[in-house]
Amino acid sequence: MTLAYDIIVVGGGHAGCEAAAAAATMGSKTLLITMDMAKFAYMSCNPAVGGVAKGQIVREIDALGGQMGIITDKSTIQFRMLNRSKGPAMWSPRAQCDKQRFSLLWRETLENTPNLYLWQDNVIRIEQQRHKITGVYTQLGVQFTAKAVILTNGTFLNGLIHVGRSQMTGGRFGDMASFGLSEQLAELGFEVGRMKTGTPARLDARTIDFSVLTPQEGDAEPAKFSFLPEIAPVKQQLPCYLAYTSTEVHDKLREGFADSPLFNGTIEGIGPRYCPSIEDKLHTFAGKNEHQLFLEPEGSDTTEYYLNGFSSSLPWQIQFEALQKIKGLENVHLFRPGYAIEYDFFQPTQLHHTLETKLIENLYFAGQINGTTGYEEAGAQGLIAGINAHLKINGKPSFILNRNEAYIGVLIDDLVTKGVDEPYRMFTSRAEYRILLRQDNADIRLTERSYEIGLASEKRFRIAKEKQQKIELLHNFIKQYSVSPQELNPYLDSLNSSPLTQKRKLNDIILRNEISLRSIIPQISELELFISKNKIDRESIEEVEILIKYGGYIEREKSIAEKLERLENIKIRPEFDFNSLHSLSIEARQKLSRIQPATIGQASRIPGVSPADINVLLVYFGR
Repeated sequence: MTLAYDIIVVGGGHAGCEAAAAAATMGSKTLLITMDMAKFAYMSCNPAVGGVAKGQIVREIDALGGQMGIITDKSTIQFRMLNRSKGPAMWSPRAQCDKQRFSLLWRETLENTPNLYLWQDNVIRIEQQRHKITGVYTQLGVQFTAKAVILTNGTFLNGLIHVGRSQMTGGRFGDMASFGLSEQLAELGFEVGRMKTGTPARLDARTIDFSVLTPQEGDAEPAKFSFLPEIAPVKQQLPCYLAYTSTEVHDKLREGFADSPLFNGTIEGIGPRYCPSIEDKLHTFAGKNEHQLFLEPEGSDTTEYYLNGFSSSLPWQIQFEALQKIKGLENVHLFRPGYAIEYDFFQPTQLHHTLETKLIENLYFAGQINGTTGYEEAGAQGLIAGINAHLKINGKPSFILNRNEAYIGVLIDDLVTKGVDEPYRMFTSRAEYRILLRQDNADIRLTERSYEIGLASEKRFRIAKEKQQKIELLHNFIKQYSVSPQELNPYLDSLNSSPLTQKRKLNDIILRNEISLRSIIPQISELELFISKNKIDRESIEEVEILIKYGGYIEREKSIAEKLERLENIKIRPEFDFNSLHSLSIEARQKLSRIQPATIGQASRIPGVSPADINVLLVYFGR
């Protein structure tokens, strides 16, 4: 017996859940196959969403009609907007979540999504004919057919867990690994590699002395991720706590280095440079006497805490003894030690920008299988893969976000164009146009595009349009309204700001560093009345202030983006023979032949392709 679907998604992690929900919402009959239906979008590591650049990705997922932002808001136990002291391009939302509630909310969402079906099993083989996907085959012996398949296997492909010299197979602690699929894909010609990631010990709060630790509270006025107004910010927040290692802790950790799989050659996979284990930190920063740690609750109704900054694969006894030398953790009890995990991934240069593989038509990869790390990066890839799988099987144009449109565009272009030599993590520094790609304007940038392809709802599109109209309304009012010395000088005096000698445009006043739009509103009755009458919300007010204070930077970045976009519009024929252009350097010919860029713009970002090589391509293609 064969069961038929339009799209099959393999893996119920963050990428798989977003992919399945998007494809089904757009109208495809979708099957999500996972090995454990009790752990949808499970937070295997840190029970938090967002952070620097990652928060921008989550807001983009929400603007496009994805679910991560909504589910995060509903399960938040602490919210902070990071980097408020810096410019708005750096502001990054981050939420501590109730880990179990997050996963339960995802299951509730999936079970209530029309066109979406669930199956618990392990996929061990894809089915294909003449390099075109036809379905999958599972460990239970079930054959499912599909027009498209999305693989989102996370850390489960040939997963191997390390704690000191102890090893066990698994996709994460307590969950079995998946075997067979990597070997088959390698036989089909895919380049397979190994990567490594890790996680800290989980601690029992009942055995922690919080009185000697420094509390880290959430924002007094917490914001949220979702742009939907009916989703409320968190009301009751839990604190996190700061702790520190010491030379005594470091000395104890070093006693286990001989048994560390990182240092004795046991682990062959590449680890994340930007999220190192504690033993990596001691090795890299040998002269540092202490490292900051963050104690983070895993939920509202549990005593389980996550010790951020203390990932380790050292023997459990060494971890335990070292933790007990940290101030406040002298009597700590472990729920489980930290561990490292090795798993298979596939070099993402084997993908198109749609995340469809170049070798097998209608087969898509998304998430850690592409060499990335992080829930947010995985969710974004899943969303784009789900969208494009639906569009492809329905004969519609692809959905591709450019680097000047979204962090998601930067993420996917980096993966497909440059590949990875370590687990990829998004940073604001990776985005050339980060003043354009702020977290506050993701809905204005992306919701209309998503609505046009049938993912974002009409309601969401209407809300985004109304917000844009309110921003323009308030911005125009401020540019035209003049304020008198009598009206504003008392307020300016209180801030030690230069008084007015004559009427000035309100726009000019807000340009001053010491002036904020929110604080000036109560000082100008006409402005306050205008905002109240037009029901302009806090986020729109903040957006207007950014447009005023950073207008010059925004316009300059737009201009640069428009110039460089010309290269993105110059297409390269599929399967073009770059070796026939002998005026290209040998390295350029090799790299271009391997990656097969779709545009001159993409070619210009491939490492090893020089400006001179780009000029050759421009001349050849008639520009």
